[in-house]
Amino acid sequence: MCFHMSFFYVILLSEMTYKKREKGLVLLADGTIFYGRSSGINGTSFGEICFNTGVTGYQEIFTDPSYFGQIMITTTSHIGNYGIKMSESQSNKIYISGLICKNFSAVNSRSDSESIKKWFESNKLVTLCDVDTRALVRYIRDNGAMNAAITTEVDKISDIKKKLSNFPSMNGLELASKVSTKEPYEIGNKRSNKRLAVVDLGIKKNILDNFVKRDLFVKVFPYDTSLDEMLKFKPNGFFLSNGPGDPEPLKTVIETTKEILEKKYPLFGICLGHQVIALANDIKTYKMFNGHRGINHPVLNINTGKGEITSQNHGFAVDYDTAVANKSVKISHKHLNDQTVAGLEIKSKNCFSVQYHPESSPGPHDSRYLFDDFIKKIRNK
Repeated sequence: MCFHMSFFYVILLSEMTYKKREKGLVLLADGTIFYGRSSGINGTSFGEICFNTGVTGYQEIFTDPSYFGQIMITTTSHIGNYGIKMSESQSNKIYISGLICKNFSAVNSRSDSESIKKWFESNKLVTLCDVDTRALVRYIRDNGAMNAAITTEVDKISDIKKKLSNFPSMNGLELASKVSTKEPYEIGNKRSNKRLAVVDLGIKKNILDNFVKRDLFVKVFPYDTSLDEMLKFKPNGFFLSNGPGDPEPLKTVIETTKEILEKKYPLFGICLGHQVIALANDIKTYKMFNGHRGINHPVLNINTGKGEITSQNHGFAVDYDTAVANKSVKISHKHLNDQTVAGLEIKSKNCFSVQYHPESSPGPHDSRYLFDDFIKKIRNK
């Protein structure tokens, strides 16, 4: 009897929450419209629309600075069912521009967690539910990533269309400066004899955690810090982080990377950092049709012949043809779904990089050996 009453209460609560939701819609840059209802604050938000196929890890995804400027579609049917814990965030706030999903849970399963709805409201995030996400994702998959607006201001559609037409394309857009730290900061064991200088292009917390767990003393620098300034820290190696936007406009970072490589310091790059390393070696990058965003992407380690299931989040990639043509570079990993470049090694330098996220959060831990490989390079320097 008690179970049936509890179940009835949950259903009733969900129904009451549903009835309070305002009408909303998704407007794509090509004029296509999908309808839904509001689950966050009312209003309008713009960004590049993309989708993530992860079933879990929504909090880590929403707080990843790499998603700055993007409207996220979650392909999993339920969001919020296990609540929010601040310790699981990858930064100090939500970075996505807006969120679209099928269903939000009115209750969460963990007694020590917070409500996802309250979290959205405190971050002033425009969110829509009751959208046919299957149809929307299929449309984006077939037509490519594009700018979009999500709104509850359904009576202002003409004005929103005009604003959307003027919204900047992600192609050629520099966003690392928007999410990078403004001031340097330190983390880890100050007594360690291994020091790492991190160039923050939009770094996730768990990347730093993986370095600290390996007893590194880390100093995180703003994205445009010069090599001379970072060398005052007396680092044993350098790291280029993940981040949002197009890598090509990051001219200062690319030049600094060239200087690091010239001096043969150990250098490791992830995601956007991987793309910057490619550009510093005269390898082209390009905007992908859709990008890779999920926590079950298969990658082949060409050196070992072993497969890895990886967490990925990127809309740009390294060009395969110019990478193969560059005799000073070796492709170390490839994505098994589309054969795109997933890792590089610079042959004559102490440098390697990967397109995916070995730190996961969310996702599998198959690739965390890369942090250990980098530590070995630092020790041998």
